[in-house]
Amino acid sequence: MNRKVSKAIFPVAGLGTRFLPATKSVPKEIMTLVDRPLIQYAIDEARAAGIEDFIFVTSRGKSALEDYFDVSPDLEAALESSGKTELLETLRNTNMESGTIAYLRQHKALGLGHAVSCARKLIGDEPFAVILPDDVIAAEKPCLQQMVEAYQETGGAMVATMEVLPTQTSSYGILDIASQDGPIVSVNGLVEKPALGAAPSNLAVIGRYILTPQVLDNLDNIGRGAGGEIQLTDAISAEVAAGRNVFGYRFDGQRYDCGSKAGFLQATVAFALARAELHDEFAAFLADMHAVKQAAQ
Repeated sequence: MNRKVSKAIFPVAGLGTRFLPATKSVPKEIMTLVDRPLIQYAIDEARAAGIEDFIFVTSRGKSALEDYFDVSPDLEAALESSGKTELLETLRNTNMESGTIAYLRQHKALGLGHAVSCARKLIGDEPFAVILPDDVIAAEKPCLQQMVEAYQETGGAMVATMEVLPTQTSSYGILDIASQDGPIVSVNGLVEKPALGAAPSNLAVIGRYILTPQVLDNLDNIGRGAGGEIQLTDAISAEVAAGRNVFGYRFDGQRYDCGSKAGFLQATVAFALARAELHDEFAAFLADMHAVKQAAQ
């Protein structure tokens, strides 16, 4: 039995420039899908996977993120006195117990690998997860939970993966496949943002990882990679070079890239339609919009 994965790193230091001017004052991770911020989806997924310690790698201007997870006594008291018990329970589910959450600053924007390495002292010698809140995954069984269950059988390092179009491979870390067994893919290596036509496969790395402490050691030893940044995929690929196992996991679910405007809007529509109290009215609105467009043509 492999060691339990109980810690997760959430790299949230990015400036969110694709969502300016909104992100001038609101961290991207606080932007909402329906009525829950992106970071809440990530936290809920981590909790479902058994994560107990939550490590946020932040930057200047992210104080709203910290405030979000704090208790709000006045608001809770107001909801309780007015008998709004369901809203009160929803609010309390966003609170994080003292001691379970830590915040670290990434002082220089040197890439995802550097952000993960900032948490080294809090990880110690344990396996750990990394969750990128930009990647929101709708799944009957949460993606990280699927991976944790698979990890108990495989050990090693594991990345979430999905097929992308050949024309999209230059935007992702791409797996060099050794073999496949159901959803588990044995990996010869990973290539970060290969040139078009040079990708070893069309299996892309998506923002969920289960990693070993050795990956943190690798981050200390690799140089800057694609884009002049310290790339997490390079540190994971170094595990293969060292003779240690790396796996891809083809998760069951629908991924939305909420780091892009189009992906964020797609996720908003999908999650709204999935809500019973919103579905009928929203679906009717979308049908009307489609009808108007068709008539205009």
